[in-house]
Amino acid sequence: MALKIKTREAVTHIAPYVLGKTLGDLQKEHGLNSIRKLSENENIYGCSPKVKQWFKENGNDLFLYPDGAAVDLSRRVSAFLGVPKEQLVFGNGSDEVIRLLTRAYLSSGDEAIMADVTFPRYQTNVMLEGGAPVIVPLVNGTHDLQGMHAKITEQTKLIFVCNPNNPTGTIVGKKELRHFIERVPSHILVVVDEAYLEYVTTDDYLETLPLLSEFENLIVLRTFSKIYGLAGLRVGFGVMNEEIAEQLRKVKDVFNVNTIAQKAAIIALEDQTFIRDCTYKNEQGRRYLETEFDRMGISYFPSQSNFIMVDTGVNGDTVSYELVKRGMVVRSGTLLGYPTTIRVTIGTEEDNKKFIRVLEAILRNEGVN
Repeated sequence: MALKIKTREAVTHIAPYVLGKTLGDLQKEHGLNSIRKLSENENIYGCSPKVKQWFKENGNDLFLYPDGAAVDLSRRVSAFLGVPKEQLVFGNGSDEVIRLLTRAYLSSGDEAIMADVTFPRYQTNVMLEGGAPVIVPLVNGTHDLQGMHAKITEQTKLIFVCNPNNPTGTIVGKKELRHFIERVPSHILVVVDEAYLEYVTTDDYLETLPLLSEFENLIVLRTFSKIYGLAGLRVGFGVMNEEIAEQLRKVKDVFNVNTIAQKAAIIALEDQTFIRDCTYKNEQGRRYLETEFDRMGISYFPSQSNFIMVDTGVNGDTVSYELVKRGMVVRSGTLLGYPTTIRVTIGTEEDNKKFIRVLEAILRNEGVN
């Protein structure tokens, strides 16, 4: 018998986020003693040792509600970035800040421009508010900013630029992005998602925070989920014009970032030695993988992140399944629009060498059904 309770029309058009099996389930399924997760772009080195030490010594005030204004965290991030604390809005991951933006600024029929393929939560949140996603295909895995600008209409309210882009890891050049921001009408919000900023090592990357005073419609997203290694605690933030920040605070949940997340983020932010070390190790791993891919004659998108999307020439589901059987979890590109690719998180030196060894064996059809 069909359920008579009807969901909102917008919800019926949204597919649920596809979650993979747990590591424990995969170990049992394939009879593995150990398994390495290289599928979700997490920091393979974890978080700062100072955060771990704090967990051992604290946690006695968890019966109290968290600070809904994240006062201490705002003060620390403000000082670190050199921006007024009034320009900061914290969320349960930067995902929530995206949701707050669509909630505050989109009405039914409004349009939001984004790339295809990019972070899927842009499209989901736009659709939830009754908005219309305007999708512009990537060019060689990179945002087509010219094509995105051409799609601007009177209905456009938001534009999302993921830089570096997830899932391809590519960036748009410094001059190109600056020129794009300059050309977007000032009544349209330009959201630059910099979740992977700390992994970038190229000089051709635009520092967007200094532009906030020049472009009142610019919003910069950051997160503690990636290089800071706090993905399990969910804390991210946006930096924006103070008036926009005030509107977002109206529509956010009061206690949206929990106490432990706030404390851990403060401590993690202070340990920049750990962050620089992770950036360096990631760059070394990225260069190693690119060199090996070149040797093997397989193509990949030039990444400035902690992951690489590589075209194996074989069905991505097949390759990822064979890797799982050998204790390595990666993300197939099939659902991402690139059916012969896989996306792999850059791991430790040991992880990377094992991954290349196993991938090469798979591509020689050893053990592939």
